[in-house]
Amino acid sequence: MSIGVSLSTFAADPTTTNVIDRAIELATEAEEAGIDSVWFAQQFGYDAVTLAALVGTQIPDIVVGTSVVPIHPRHPIHLAGAAKTAAAATGNRFQLGVGLGAPAFTTPTFGVDPGPTIPALREYLTALRCLLDGSDEPFHGDPLISAPPISTRVAGVDKQIPLVVAAMGPRALQATGELADGTLPFLAGPKAIREVIVPTIAAAARKAGRAAPRVIAAVPAVITDDVDAARTAAYSAGEFYDRIPSYQRIIAASGHERAGDLFLIGDESTVLAGLQGYLDAGATELTITQADLVGDDARARTWASIGAWHTSGAH
Repeated sequence: MSIGVSLSTFAADPTTTNVIDRAIELATEAEEAGIDSVWFAQQFGYDAVTLAALVGTQIPDIVVGTSVVPIHPRHPIHLAGAAKTAAAATGNRFQLGVGLGAPAFTTPTFGVDPGPTIPALREYLTALRCLLDGSDEPFHGDPLISAPPISTRVAGVDKQIPLVVAAMGPRALQATGELADGTLPFLAGPKAIREVIVPTIAAAARKAGRAAPRVIAAVPAVITDDVDAARTAAYSAGEFYDRIPSYQRIIAASGHERAGDLFLIGDESTVLAGLQGYLDAGATELTITQADLVGDDARARTWASIGAWHTSGAH
């Protein structure tokens, strides 16, 4: 079982003077705490694949990845090329996480109409999976075409690049089980993991003749003594997701009403017991998010405690 941490808010921190240097500092701290992997969210400033590659070149053992890169407006050939470059740079310690992205951003920001979401996801994953597996076989979909005119091989990539999808709805999970290596759901509590995500993606993978899928639960978790302040911050941070239908559905399937309800907040025993609940529900891996919700001291405490728990094998 692997445990990772997801980094995103550090780039907007006014004390960050160089985003690359700060990412390397944080990833180094995570590795020293016993964390296996570091994931970077794609935003509108830095490029997540590039940042993961740069961090991975500086820290010899940690696994790096994206959580996640929206598939629009990036073409599969370009994204596969970036992923292969990152894999070569890190000695094949890169894993690619992708997602549909928030529809509210896609068309207004990029002028791109993604079309029906699940057919678009299926086409994209089909083309991307082929490229990541080292094949240049052309894909002609509707409307996606991926037909590289020359070889897309990148020297130094000597194994399949892991591909995971931020899939939570039944149809997205079915496509992911058929075409990717696993899912990376955020704000899907143990109830949703057990009753919706695991059975749906596992059945799709079996039907497609694929290996058992990874279920990497992205869990917001903060170990702190100031529970009230952290819970207030959690509800504030969760307001964005409370307005997105796909998140509303998975939050409801988790037995909650608001995103902030799903933040694990409390002392070490409270948070670690909560994380164990995700594993008991069928998650195969965990990645911790929002640990810096109330500052760096709480983040460092959270990472250290979770890393020690992981290293001890207590789970």
